[in-house]
Amino acid sequence: MAAAVLFDLDRIGPREVRALSGLNDSKQQLPERRAEVFPVILRTAAKVVIVSRCAPGIDSRGLHKTNLAALRDALARVACPGCICLSDGFPVAALAHEQVAVVGGDGKSAAIAAASVIAKETRDRYMRRADLAHPGWEFATHVGYSTPEHRDAIERNGMSPLHRRSFQSVAYLQLGLGLDRFDELPGDLPVGLAELEPRTAA
Repeated sequence: MAAAVLFDLDRIGPREVRALSGLNDSKQQLPERRAEVFPVILRTAAKVVIVSRCAPGIDSRGLHKTNLAALRDALARVACPGCICLSDGFPVAALAHEQVAVVGGDGKSAAIAAASVIAKETRDRYMRRADLAHPGWEFATHVGYSTPEHRDAIERNGMSPLHRRSFQSVAYLQLGLGLDRFDELPGDLPVGLAELEPRTAA
């Protein structure tokens, strides 16, 4: 999941600045605060883009390459002539606009922080819906992160169609879920975002 946000400073007044004043790294915010600021960002931003990638695509290209491609696609869709594109941590290749990679960007740029909130909140909402479609894996509880509850659900149920076949975490290995276990999954996996970290750009 990647997101990019474009703020038009000429359209942002004191009221919008106050509403957005609590922006920060989405992972440092309580879920309730992210849910509150999510619609504020959507109302205030000139443009918001969310890009998702499917589990089979991540398996074939790798997580890092997939994340950077999703970031590039998101940035390209919010960029406008003369803008400077900011990305959180990593430079984005093959982007036809000036760009700056900002280490710790979601603590330094309102646009990157807003994109972080959009990506994280969208991903969490997706995982809560996935919980209804795939009961038993408790996606609404752990939203795809490696937690004891997530590991317990995998141990009970095996891999869901949303889990990446190429993901080789310590938790998977401890549960004896090596690549050979992934062969038991159906070949045509639906779009899924489990284990895909939110990435952000602005």
